[in-house]
Amino acid sequence: MTGTQQAGPETGFVARMAGGLADFSAADWDACAGTDNPFVGHAFLSALEDAGCAQPRTGWQPVPVVIDGPDGRPAAIAPAYAKSHSQGEYVFDHGWADAFERAGGQYYPKLQIAVPFSPVPGPRLLTRDPALRVPLVNAIAAVVDRLGLSSAHATFVAEDEVAVFEAAGWLIRADRQFHWTNDGYASFDDFLAALASRKRKAIRKERAAAVQGLDIVHLTGAAITEAHWDAFWLFYQDTGARKWGRPYLNRRFFSLLSERLGDRVLLMLALRDGVPIAGALNLVGADTLYGRYWGSTEDVPFLHFELCYYQAIDAAIARGLARVEAGAQGSHKLARGYAPAVTWSAHYIPDPGFRRAVAAYLDAERAAVAEDIEELDEMTPFKKG
Repeated sequence: MTGTQQAGPETGFVARMAGGLADFSAADWDACAGTDNPFVGHAFLSALEDAGCAQPRTGWQPVPVVIDGPDGRPAAIAPAYAKSHSQGEYVFDHGWADAFERAGGQYYPKLQIAVPFSPVPGPRLLTRDPALRVPLVNAIAAVVDRLGLSSAHATFVAEDEVAVFEAAGWLIRADRQFHWTNDGYASFDDFLAALASRKRKAIRKERAAAVQGLDIVHLTGAAITEAHWDAFWLFYQDTGARKWGRPYLNRRFFSLLSERLGDRVLLMLALRDGVPIAGALNLVGADTLYGRYWGSTEDVPFLHFELCYYQAIDAAIARGLARVEAGAQGSHKLARGYAPAVTWSAHYIPDPGFRRAVAAYLDAERAAVAEDIEELDEMTPFKKG
């Protein structure tokens, strides 16, 4: 699937499809991706590829779409994958695939602009110059058209990129997550003071019950050993097996992640008599703490809330971060001070009939999501008035 593609006759830009992160130096990739969001950086994405998680055999063939600058270095990159299924995306299009194939079409392979296995909002149009975002979107569409693919899907796009995709004729899809916002809190007690009394008392009880007989430790950088990852691997496997049948990541990925991202990895462990029984993995961004994976080998009431939500708030306050984004789904986060936040994806569908059907569906879905968020906003635990 690699090769040179014209970005669009009206642009004059020429795009190419690379063969993966190995085709780029970390410096060239990160000159486009920046350093604010660790998920789109060379370290995270190359770890997925090098560990064998995002590879053709798993249905994630890396095919980054690239526009080179006059200096011969990449000036704009879309982290793209040729997908042979719809797993590990968290923006579900299985129904679209079924409908398209029942009508006689071939939905797969499709082009996915995403961070594999990570429902984390962030930039998907990585550029040294923001003016190249429009040519890059045109280049992605040109790849789909010239290769005869059914569609392209940019998932969990940054909010400021939505208008770029929409202006290029992509269909926009909305969904929601729950994020915690740091309103200048100096401590967890400061945060609790903003909540209604009954909610404040409930959280204090949860936290006390969760840590009874346990020690909670935060580890980062060189303090995270292979023994810690061995323990966390067991936690991750248990959660993955229960949620989606087969974990997407392998053991080697976590070692590579630790090696390549260093202090941007924050591993929280619950210890009983010095032995890890549960853990939560986070990545630290420029202004956001991203909660990603969790698991345990003991069923301890409220420990999930403690490690994934309350300890994350503690860590964000200590680091002066603006937000905690704790992943997909989970309306139970609402009672813990995490408020609904809209997430966005963009979809390029060349077939006119299929596009009309999807557009009508998305119009109704966006309205439902907006109504849902409005209702959930009224249910947050913060003091009213």
